[in-house]
Amino acid sequence: MRHADVAYFDGDGRPVRTADVTLTPAGREQARAAAAVFEGVRFDRVVTSGLARTLETARLVAPAHEPESWPDLREIESGRLREIPAGELEEAFVGAFRGRLPEERRFLGGETIGSLLDRVLPALERLVEDTSWDVLLAVLHGAVNRAILSYALTGERALLGGFEQAPGCINVVDVGHDWVVRAVNVTPADLLHRTTRLTTMEELFAQYRP
Repeated sequence: MRHADVAYFDGDGRPVRTADVTLTPAGREQARAAAAVFEGVRFDRVVTSGLARTLETARLVAPAHEPESWPDLREIESGRLREIPAGELEEAFVGAFRGRLPEERRFLGGETIGSLLDRVLPALERLVEDTSWDVLLAVLHGAVNRAILSYALTGERALLGGFEQAPGCINVVDVGHDWVVRAVNVTPADLLHRTTRLTTMEELFAQYRP
């Protein structure tokens, strides 16, 4: 899953500390909708990045489990938005996940794609090599989920940006010797994605007021 909806900007469009953001009322509804979809599914483990928004989502979706924190699976870190030239700002947002991303690309002037892959893929390998579980819920982030889905499809170190990851969405993947992607970006509260045609990065740009 991707964590459910949060607010990364205050009412004046100023960025807030991303490590501390918690779910909005809409986000809590998204998490409850996901919990209803998972009814009857028995998770052996629940893994999060340890950031507040993933922990809160996990506790609403799978309240019977104490979520684990895996810091290597935290979201890609942005830079200081005010340091991005005004003429480049829109493209930095809306083009952040366009195409197959080069490893030297920096996310909003911050962490590189290569750095993200350096920590996510070894963590994924450790999870897959652990034979103690059969069904696992991972509540993570948009870029992290893209990295996992890209590996599942290609078997390679890559980040394919075209996987949209709406807040509270579910992806279903069989892992092992042969990886099978069964579902991507399923949003229980809005199965046909009727509420918006914007990507999450387009929505974030609309909320930001430099």
